[in-house]
Amino acid sequence: MEVSIEFLKQMALNVYEKVHPLIGTEEALEKFERGAGGDVSMDIDIVAEKAIIETIERSNIDLLLISEEIGEKFIGDKDEAIKNQYKLIVDPIDGSNNAVRGIPFSSISIALAVGNKISDIEKAVIIDLTTKDLYWAERGQGAFLNGNKIFVSERHKRELIFEIDYRLRNLNKTLDKYKRIIGKSYRIRTMGSCALSLCLVAKGSMDAFINFKEIIRLVDAAAGILIVKEAGGKVFTFEGKDLEGELSINTRFAFIASNEKLEQYFKKELDKINSKE
Repeated sequence: MEVSIEFLKQMALNVYEKVHPLIGTEEALEKFERGAGGDVSMDIDIVAEKAIIETIERSNIDLLLISEEIGEKFIGDKDEAIKNQYKLIVDPIDGSNNAVRGIPFSSISIALAVGNKISDIEKAVIIDLTTKDLYWAERGQGAFLNGNKIFVSERHKRELIFEIDYRLRNLNKTLDKYKRIIGKSYRIRTMGSCALSLCLVAKGSMDAFINFKEIIRLVDAAAGILIVKEAGGKVFTFEGKDLEGELSINTRFAFIASNEKLEQYFKKELDKINSKE
């Protein structure tokens, strides 16, 4: 059975209906053991993942689910899933800490790949848990927000707004090392949902998202990477190479996502920084 973009959008909406009423509640804040991704799972995470699994099981789709809480789990016929190479990469709630505190910046991230690499991701859906805005993309078909095609910004000189994500214990070192890149910005933001931040780059609200955290997980970024690329943006490593990696719960990486005009500036500065090491 082919997994359509409409199916993925409906899955996201199903999860939204389950978890939206929990946002900002004490129930959502109830904590459990650490999930496979390494973070402490909360009730809202568990509810969201359960809704995703139930949607897949009802549809009789054979695939490997790679999810923040459960890790890796075959759903349906394992042999068929291996044969068709379907992999669903999911963060049931990206920005859980925002969601449970009622901070309006969290999302559900869903990506479908046919293969074993990040470049094999073919479809992606991200839903904003506050506004219900629905972002999606299909490889070669462009990126969309609520039915309207979206594009990255064309800004590269003035009033640039970047988001950065970093580890606090490395903050001073990071700011010093990459001060030329960060200094290009007019304003800096730190939002708390990698998937939704990538959507802001895709629709041109943010000019770049610089993720310094080498521990960022595949499940956080998989869908957003495709959406940015289909919106005309670029996603690359701090070595200036195209972002690639295995589709695994253990895959983690740092990266930069930007509009096309900023790409060459970033890569030029990265070359200077890397040559000094």
